[in-house]
Amino acid sequence: MSEELLEKVKEALKKVADPHMGISIVEMGLVENIEIEEKGETIAKITIRPTNPGCMSAARMAMDARTVAEEVEGIDRAEITVEGHMMADAISEMVNK
Repeated sequence: MSEELLEKVKEALKKVADPHMGISIVEMGLVENIEIEEKGETIAKITIRPTNPGCMSAARMAMDARTVAEEVEGIDRAEITVEGHMMADAISEMVNK
Protein backbone atom coordinates (compact mmCIF):
# COMPACT_ATOMS: atom_id res chain seq x y z
CA MET A 1 0.00 0.00 0.00
CA SER A 2 2.82 2.44 0.84
CA GLU A 3 4.44 2.06 -2.60
CA GLU A 4 1.15 2.83 -4.28
CA LEU A 5 0.59 5.85 -2.04
CA LEU A 6 4.16 7.01 -2.65
CA GLU A 7 3.54 6.99 -6.40
CA LYS A 8 0.23 8.83 -5.97
CA VAL A 9 1.94 11.52 -3.89
CA LYS A 10 4.74 11.84 -6.43
CA GLU A 11 2.16 12.19 -9.20
CA ALA A 12 0.29 14.85 -7.19
CA LEU A 13 3.52 16.79 -6.63
CA LYS A 14 3.92 17.08 -10.41
CA LYS A 15 1.08 19.65 -10.23
CA VAL A 16 3.30 21.98 -8.18
CA ALA A 17 5.37 24.23 -10.41
CA ASP A 18 8.31 26.46 -9.61
CA PRO A 19 6.64 29.86 -10.16
CA HIS A 20 9.74 31.28 -11.84
CA MET A 21 10.37 28.39 -14.19
CA GLY A 22 6.83 27.11 -14.76
CA ILE A 23 8.16 23.56 -14.47
CA SER A 24 7.05 20.87 -12.00
CA ILE A 25 9.14 20.64 -8.83
CA VAL A 26 9.36 16.88 -9.52
CA GLU A 27 10.72 17.43 -13.05
CA MET A 28 13.19 19.99 -11.72
CA GLY A 29 14.47 17.50 -9.14
CA LEU A 30 13.51 19.70 -6.19
CA VAL A 31 11.67 16.83 -4.47
CA GLU A 32 14.56 15.11 -2.76
CA ASN A 33 12.64 12.44 -0.87
CA ILE A 34 9.13 11.11 -0.24
CA GLU A 35 8.32 8.68 2.56
CA ILE A 36 4.99 7.27 3.67
CA GLU A 37 4.71 6.73 7.42
CA GLU A 38 1.81 4.77 8.87
CA LYS A 39 1.45 5.30 12.61
CA GLY A 40 -2.24 5.58 13.42
CA GLU A 41 -2.53 8.04 10.55
CA THR A 42 -0.88 7.99 7.16
CA ILE A 43 1.69 10.77 6.77
CA ALA A 44 3.51 11.76 3.59
CA LYS A 45 6.94 13.09 4.55
CA ILE A 46 8.34 15.16 1.71
CA THR A 47 11.75 16.82 1.48
CA ILE A 48 12.19 19.73 -0.92
CA ARG A 49 15.54 21.29 -1.79
CA PRO A 50 15.26 24.53 -3.82
CA THR A 51 17.96 25.14 -6.42
CA ASN A 52 18.76 28.54 -4.90
CA PRO A 53 19.38 28.88 -1.13
CA GLY A 54 17.66 32.28 -1.26
CA CYS A 55 14.72 31.22 -3.44
CA MET A 56 11.85 33.60 -2.74
CA SER A 57 9.27 30.98 -3.75
CA ALA A 58 10.41 28.16 -1.45
CA ALA A 59 7.59 28.72 1.06
CA ARG A 60 4.96 28.82 -1.67
CA MET A 61 6.24 25.62 -3.28
CA ALA A 62 6.36 23.90 0.13
CA MET A 63 2.80 24.98 0.97
CA ASP A 64 1.54 23.92 -2.46
CA ALA A 65 3.29 20.55 -2.02
CA ARG A 66 1.56 20.04 1.32
CA THR A 67 -1.82 20.94 -0.16
CA VAL A 68 -1.62 18.56 -3.14
CA ALA A 69 -0.17 15.72 -1.04
CA GLU A 70 -3.01 16.01 1.47
CA GLU A 71 -5.51 15.77 -1.40
CA VAL A 72 -4.26 12.26 -2.21
CA GLU A 73 -6.76 9.63 -1.09
CA GLY A 74 -5.22 7.64 1.74
CA ILE A 75 -2.99 10.46 3.01
CA ASP A 76 -4.15 11.96 6.30
CA ARG A 77 -1.42 14.57 6.62
CA ALA A 78 1.70 15.78 4.84
CA GLU A 79 4.88 17.04 6.50
CA ILE A 80 7.19 19.15 4.37
CA THR A 81 10.86 19.64 5.15
CA VAL A 82 12.76 22.30 3.23
CA GLU A 83 16.53 21.82 3.10
CA GLY A 84 19.36 23.84 1.63
CA HIS A 85 17.58 27.19 1.99
CA MET A 86 18.78 30.03 4.19
CA MET A 87 15.37 30.05 5.94
CA ALA A 88 14.74 26.29 5.76
CA ASP A 89 13.81 25.83 9.42
CA ALA A 90 11.42 28.79 9.48
CA ILE A 91 9.74 27.73 6.24
CA SER A 92 9.37 24.11 7.38
CA GLU A 93 7.88 25.22 10.70
CA MET A 94 5.44 27.64 9.05
CA VAL A 95 4.26 25.15 6.41
CA ASN A 96 3.66 22.36 8.94
CA LYS A 97 1.58 24.37 11.44
